[in-house]
Amino acid sequence: MAWGSILGFEYGIVQAPLGPDISGPPLVAAVANAGGLGLLRAPDQDTPYVVKELIKRTRALTSKPFGVGVVLAFPHTKTIQAILNEKVAVLHVSWGEFPKEHVEEAHRAGVKVVHQIGSVIDAEKAAAAGVDAVIVQGMEAGGHVLGQEGLFSLLPQVVDALKGIDIPIIAAGGIADARGYVAALALGAKGVCLGTRFIATEESNAHFLYKKKIVESSAGETMYTTLFGRARWPDAPQRVIKTSFYLKWKDELRDDETELHQPSIGQTVVYGERKVISRFSGVVPNQSATGDVESMVMYAGSGLGLINDIQPAAMVVRSLSEGAKNIIQQWLTGVLETSTTKSGNSTMI
Repeated sequence: MAWGSILGFEYGIVQAPLGPDISGPPLVAAVANAGGLGLLRAPDQDTPYVVKELIKRTRALTSKPFGVGVVLAFPHTKTIQAILNEKVAVLHVSWGEFPKEHVEEAHRAGVKVVHQIGSVIDAEKAAAAGVDAVIVQGMEAGGHVLGQEGLFSLLPQVVDALKGIDIPIIAAGGIADARGYVAALALGAKGVCLGTRFIATEESNAHFLYKKKIVESSAGETMYTTLFGRARWPDAPQRVIKTSFYLKWKDELRDDETELHQPSIGQTVVYGERKVISRFSGVVPNQSATGDVESMVMYAGSGLGLINDIQPAAMVVRSLSEGAKNIIQQWLTGVLETSTTKSGNSTMI
């Protein structure tokens, strides 16, 4: 087994399903080819033909296993059935319960189930349902945030709650470099899931301005908010970059106002369908987005201050795995040297 491996993948590194189409086939295939777990993001509409095409395009770019993420808050029955029929390696689910009978159905199809959760109770439910791994999301995460606690307080609580159950626990939320990876391992995680770091890669389908904002932003330049996409996805707080648009409107939108009946600020093409982007829409700008891109929502986790460049996805996977391994080896070397020094200076009585 390679160092850091989980779920049969070479490294314990998961690329989060970035929506609606930011983690498309090029990014997922690049992560898979590098030995990590790449995840497509299924559409919010229950459109199995779109999922099948995404899987087909990804398989044309890699022979390695990968997965698909499904948000259970949206219609998904046909989509999940298509994923099982295609026998991808991993089904990632979030924002809802996924009972034991559904997990067993996936297992019969040869598909592993990874459930992303944001509380100890939900972790216990997922484990009882028989999932193959849980992703613990802290509120430092970018995009729509399940977690109501910081990752490094929530993670050890989940580890303790699932003690004795043979299930990998994966940490998510604000992790952007090898140091965060090692910190998560120290608290009991077996792997890490990153979103923002993979948005700022050459293969991601994010608009260049979105990637540029991530690279140029400093620590503290994200905010936990409910400003965007209120009608489409109510009661789903999100973490976003503090753009000039956000700072202008963060205290101006009434509680009963949503993205409905707002003026258009641009257009985009998502999964082949042209869409109008309204003000306060929750749709991030992809490479096809036109118009006032500066005013579109840009999700990002609190670790964006650690991201200083746009890299190939394979380089991100390598730097995380090699960097974490080096940190651990250096720490172990220091411990051994300290122990040897103390032993050599000890006085026998």
